[in-house]
Amino acid sequence: MERKSYLELIDRYLKSHPIVGMLGPRQCGKTTLARAYSSSKKDFDRQNYFDLEDPIDLARLATPRLALENLKGLIVIDEIQLNKELFPILRVLADKNPHQQFLILGSASRELINNTSETLAGRIAYIEVCPFSLEETKEQTKLCLRGGFPKSFLAESDEDSWDWREFYISTFLERDIPNLGINIPATTLRRFWIMIAHYHAQIFNYSELARSLSVSDSTIRRYLDILSGTFMVRQLQPWWENIKKRQVKSPKVYIRDSGIFHSLLGIRDQYGLQTNPKLGASWEGFALEEVIRKYKAKPHECFFWSTHSGAELDLLIVQGNEKFGFEFKYGDAPTLSKSMKIATEDLSLKSLTVIYPGDVTYQLADNIFVRGLSSI
Repeated sequence: MERKSYLELIDRYLKSHPIVGMLGPRQCGKTTLARAYSSSKKDFDRQNYFDLEDPIDLARLATPRLALENLKGLIVIDEIQLNKELFPILRVLADKNPHQQFLILGSASRELINNTSETLAGRIAYIEVCPFSLEETKEQTKLCLRGGFPKSFLAESDEDSWDWREFYISTFLERDIPNLGINIPATTLRRFWIMIAHYHAQIFNYSELARSLSVSDSTIRRYLDILSGTFMVRQLQPWWENIKKRQVKSPKVYIRDSGIFHSLLGIRDQYGLQTNPKLGASWEGFALEEVIRKYKAKPHECFFWSTHSGAELDLLIVQGNEKFGFEFKYGDAPTLSKSMKIATEDLSLKSLTVIYPGDVTYQLADNIFVRGLSSI
């Protein structure tokens, strides 16, 4: 499946930065994109590709500056989080060698890898690579059930997709997390991850989970930050308006990939999903991720809003001076609610859109619309 938007973004950013970092969860397609982009460069040399999971390439980088400084053109380094000592070298080479460009791939956020925002400040542009989207696949039912990881989505059957995700979760916990230098027992983190799945689309309660795992609140925050930093969980922060109403101040949490969410809950197929009490929460998380990607919204532009009196908004995207509101309803024909009116007025929304599984668009009130997910 071609992902032209990412390839165009790599090309655009490399024109203004010596280094482009592609960050995203493992197996989401970063390596495929890097190979596709490098193969489009006629002068690309195979020796300029380093996969840090390959022992040969690791040996080549035993003395990184000597290995890299005489190379020319595009240099690709895959799984960069496995060698954090490379970042200072890349800074030196980016300043010294204008004939070099670097495309680096990582399976964790810049903060979790090595605080690269400071090491490479002004020299690097970041691209977050996500699993497949609805815009790319055009198959809403299948994508929602299996999630967007390429090998899960493209599996020959739902059973094969389930098996792939089960192995993915185990490998992530038993290998990928320790490779980041994080020492947490896999069983403990798996249990926490399953608990997060039960909090999916809900306001997070640190103290409740701390009691369940017999750990401190700060430990729960650390676990949550780890899953967020490896692109498994989204923390949606509350939006605070300067109004008199008491507002919720804890984040909401979502398992970012719907297929992983279903695996953590033991949902194997479409029947299991349709009969599960988490069906509405599943739809909310799936549609929320699609909307955020469609609006190209950065994490600091995404919020939810909730007051103690009951008014709420599932997703608030703030871009510049404009505020866009979204509600996610799993139903045949969503109707206007008092909460929607309050949110529109109190937050001065440019629009409020109710996203549902149908395909008919209709208006509920001024600036309040109901739309199918594929129509946004």
